[in-house]
Amino acid sequence: MDCRLRIHDLESGIAAGTTLFDAAEALGIRVPTSCQKQGKCRECLMEIEQGAELLSPREPEERHLGGAFRLSCRARFAAPGTVAAHTMRRGALRIEESAAELEREPRPGDPRFTRDGDRLLMAGAAIGTIGSAPLGLAIDLGTTTVVVRLEDLESGRRLATHSFENPQRFGGSDVMARIRYDGDHGGRLLQRVLLGYLSRAIDELPGERSAIVEVVVAANTTMRDLLFGLDVSSIGQLPYRSLTEHELLGGTRSTTSLDLPARRLRLDLHPQALVYGLPLVSSHVGADAAACLLASGLARRERVSACMDIGTNTEVFVGNRDRILAASCPAGPAFEGGGVACGVPGLDGAIEHLTLADDGAPALQVIGDQRPIGICGSGLVDLLAELLRTGRMNGQGRYTSGDSSFVVDPECDIRLTESDINELAQAKGANAAGIRIVAHRFGPGLAAVDRFYLAGGFGRHIDIAAARCIGLIPDLPAERIVQVGNASLEGASRVLHSIAEREFLERLVRRVEHVALETQPDFFDYFVDGCQFEPFGVEEAV
Repeated sequence: MDCRLRIHDLESGIAAGTTLFDAAEALGIRVPTSCQKQGKCRECLMEIEQGAELLSPREPEERHLGGAFRLSCRARFAAPGTVAAHTMRRGALRIEESAAELEREPRPGDPRFTRDGDRLLMAGAAIGTIGSAPLGLAIDLGTTTVVVRLEDLESGRRLATHSFENPQRFGGSDVMARIRYDGDHGGRLLQRVLLGYLSRAIDELPGERSAIVEVVVAANTTMRDLLFGLDVSSIGQLPYRSLTEHELLGGTRSTTSLDLPARRLRLDLHPQALVYGLPLVSSHVGADAAACLLASGLARRERVSACMDIGTNTEVFVGNRDRILAASCPAGPAFEGGGVACGVPGLDGAIEHLTLADDGAPALQVIGDQRPIGICGSGLVDLLAELLRTGRMNGQGRYTSGDSSFVVDPECDIRLTESDINELAQAKGANAAGIRIVAHRFGPGLAAVDRFYLAGGFGRHIDIAAARCIGLIPDLPAERIVQVGNASLEGASRVLHSIAEREFLERLVRRVEHVALETQPDFFDYFVDGCQFEPFGVEEAV
């Protein structure tokens, strides 16, 4: 029987009846598991790209999965042919650090945990013992990507950074889908799978796990509450608030932040280790946005600044030290590779930049200088701008040739369809509407913005001229736009190292004014305008 498995650019013949798990291990690919292939931990997920019909039927342990997802320890080769698949760890994601502008800020030096000899102190009180310098983890938990940074709490040194795709993708590509999934399935499956992957990521970091005394998590409202095991159903319905926000408004809690012993989340760290979930701003403007706001320094500046962290859920801020407005834009995962036929995250093999010659021939820049596997967000921005520049696409996102797709790499069958363009247009429209409405509500509009911070891994790598050309970001002068990288991770890191910064952030989120875009009468008009592929000038936003 000629059965073959193609996974992570490797391929080999496989005997009939072999599980996907065993076939992958035979190729040297480590598949996450904590139950030793018993189908109980739900961690050995694979996404089947080709040949799903060649595998055995789903077993009872897989009843929580749909679409192209299988548990690799349950799925067996049952018919001849080639199965192409990938784990939820397709390879190393490009790790995003913060930009030099944020790095120049002095490192705070008053962490919650310190030591005196071998005594571990928390806020100055002895709580246990520790044999080495206490360590901490700063985590940026995104809908698509998770970044974990290990730091020395005594020296302030960054020891290592690790990233991986959020394995909860089997529950949907956006937060609303995951809220529905969590409500439809018992057993906190999304939390269990994420914690399993997080635990394995910690294993890959240097140092002893027992020296890790605190974990600070920056995440959007849904991702944070799923990690902590909270019921997220209230986030999926008006007014889209976490249980912690409802309780704060009801007077039964004093903050929306969360603080739990690590052992409650089944994380094997120091016995006294705590996991701190940063406070929320409001509704879908979550803890990742709060961390970004802290790191950007917007709240400490006199001049008006704006900050935009583009992602599955884009957050925008406009303001200064006296007043800050914020909103969450339901952009969806298109610019992170979701919903786009050949879209991928920033993995090795992703086309990250490209240009088109006059005859339409693309010149590609691929992460890792290897065979392309798809196009990541920065490459999609370049491609849209180049299609516009060369007249191959009009401002409505239609190909002028009458074709339904543009071939980027014929050998690898990588193309951009008009359906893909529509997904990107809607994501772009939501982002543009959000920043324009918030700037307008603040007062003078985008023309008054002295500095525009573009945050996040995607924002760090996009070409600014291309982004302005297609109307993804405001058409501000280039010198006002600052790409600050992973400001969310940087904000989490600053809180990890400083009680003062933690307290400042707790106060800061209380005074941010939340703009609920879905209640704004002009949102639809701005959204429709934003779906056009053309620059939007700052004067139009006032």
